[in-house]
Amino acid sequence: MALVAAMASGEAGHIRDILAAVTPGGGKSLLPVIAAHRLIAAGLVERVVWVVPRDSLRLQAEEAFVDPLWRATFGHALSVRAADNERDPARGLAGYITTYQAVAAAPALHRAEAQAHRTLLVIDEVHHLPAPGKPGAEEASAEDAEAGAWSRAMLPVMEAAAYRLYLSGTLERADGKRILGLPYRPAALGRGPELDLDAPGLAVIGYSRAQALAERAVLPVTFGAIDGEASWLEGGRIAGDSPRVGPHRLGAGSVRVTTRPALFTALRTGFARDLLSEAFHATKRLRARRRAERDLPPGEPVRGLGKLLVVAPDQASARAYLETLRGWMPAGQGARDVRLATSGQGDAHAALAAFRLTPEPAILVTVAMAYEGLDAPEVAVVAALTHIRSRPWLEQMLARATRVDPHAGAYDTQQALVFHPDDPLFARFRLELETEQGSSIRPRRERPVSAVVPERTRWRDDDEPAGITPLESNAIGLRYALLRPRLVEPAPAAPAPELPSVTERTLRQLLAAAVAAQAVEDEASLRVPRGSNLAHRYNAVLKRVLGKGRATMTLPELEAALGWLERNRLSDHLDCLDGDARYAWSARQRRGRWPPERAARR
Repeated sequence: MALVAAMASGEAGHIRDILAAVTPGGGKSLLPVIAAHRLIAAGLVERVVWVVPRDSLRLQAEEAFVDPLWRATFGHALSVRAADNERDPARGLAGYITTYQAVAAAPALHRAEAQAHRTLLVIDEVHHLPAPGKPGAEEASAEDAEAGAWSRAMLPVMEAAAYRLYLSGTLERADGKRILGLPYRPAALGRGPELDLDAPGLAVIGYSRAQALAERAVLPVTFGAIDGEASWLEGGRIAGDSPRVGPHRLGAGSVRVTTRPALFTALRTGFARDLLSEAFHATKRLRARRRAERDLPPGEPVRGLGKLLVVAPDQASARAYLETLRGWMPAGQGARDVRLATSGQGDAHAALAAFRLTPEPAILVTVAMAYEGLDAPEVAVVAALTHIRSRPWLEQMLARATRVDPHAGAYDTQQALVFHPDDPLFARFRLELETEQGSSIRPRRERPVSAVVPERTRWRDDDEPAGITPLESNAIGLRYALLRPRLVEPAPAAPAPELPSVTERTLRQLLAAAVAAQAVEDEASLRVPRGSNLAHRYNAVLKRVLGKGRATMTLPELEAALGWLERNRLSDHLDCLDGDARYAWSARQRRGRWPPERAARR
């Protein structure tokens, strides 16, 4: 990583904080290894302390440091240990791994360790830590109270550390609060919190999903959207005169009035069984196909066949799903191949470890323990039987299936398959994902706060919409959609000569798509400050650089323009708009958001 090398050499000696905004599944667990190796070798730090949100992730963090491939690639021999709240948690190694819960239980211990040794503090999934609220403010729930306790305990440890590496697959919290330790700009009227990416001492590493797909670091996703109908009783009454509602479609109607109750009902009645069946049989077909391709006999345990992750809305539903799945298998096979991992299970961590590291079990049912940070590349199918629709949560769940499996063969033969209810909230999430990774050419619009953070208030497991009583539901339709990046390249030559006007129109469309793709990528990867219509500005930049607009270009000029875009970034030429009154606001924004030395270079 060039940034850490510059810090180690003194070229970036002013940097103390690194924010790594890496798309879920994009390999952010490699960054602490690189940073610790370079900074310890340079004598800038003495040890690394890696804090994770759950105990199940400590083992994965240990594995990152002992991975033989990474050790050979970077030439390091560092080791860290998963520590409890005991004295000398590093035990002579290069550092230790702990959890937010452990730090909250013994904050003085971890603060003293950070003060006694020059420490690189790795804050994993930092979005779990809300910035402290106003004094005297009450926590909204037990979950919020726990997160607040984590933040209060982590703050002095963060202040004592010499360097801080913030890791996250999302820079937004579902509740809209600011994230602990990250700098923010003054709040603008009608907008949510906005990170100050040019804060002194902060360096930002962005790795978007579009970039990861282009580099084949993650897999494209095929969505299996399943529509259905549901009926329920209002008010939770069971008497004969209770009003029956429905059947209502999941994919139609008002989100507040019918979609949420219908979804709540569907996840606990026949629709859930139908979706489970689709995911189960898709996994079964995948495993059978891969066995046949390798000439493997049935039943032989082997890695790389593909696994199924089932995400349930609550623990009671998870147990019901477990019994349903086991009922579709012979008794012995069901007990071996299907495991449950919830906070109420005593063997949850053992089930997670077996699912990650061994050929069996092939199916894991969970609620939230495995949706974030689970490093199980064999997951090829996800049954998204969850009611939560916050974007960060859904992106994390999606990422469980998008990791490339080294045991499953060539990249082109792998694909993530996610079955989900076809409701408007999930459809909105998919549209946003398509737009940001460049697979949709729909123009980007300024979104209100409620769309930036789709679920300000999480719909919790114990919140039954209006106290409804689920009656019945069923699936009524399935449609597939492949989410992959749009490739900006000329169309293959046709066997017959093409009319010049058709060729011109095609090249102009490709130019427009290339400009839009750069705009989407630059905003997603934080290359330029957000604000106004970036694609419109980029079109103006292209016209200034090439001397004319594409509407008046000849065929050779259009081809030359397309070639220029393939070799250059429009963000490097935004200074062409300086002095133009139509873009004065954009120029002021750029000067205000970039540091003076960078603005001078531009």
